Amino acid sequence: MSELSELKERRAALLKAINRIENGAQEYRLGSRSLKYADLGTLYAQYEQLTGRISRMERPAYTVAVLGRRRGG
Repeated sequence: MSELSELKERRAALLKAINRIENGAQEYRLGSRSLKYADLGTLYAQYEQLTGRISRMERPAYTVAVLGRRRGG
């Protein structure tokens, strides 16, 4: 599995945990970790960090601009 796929899986698991806690669950198990409502801010931060990493991996390393020639004068 590629690093990008793993990051997307982790992000999906975090989103599931966030949704469960936001919808009333007082505790949620994510792998070996047990998360409580108080951990919601930490989950948001981790989700944003993973989203940023995924965005950087998916965008091209460089951008090419094609400029036309100026006409006349």
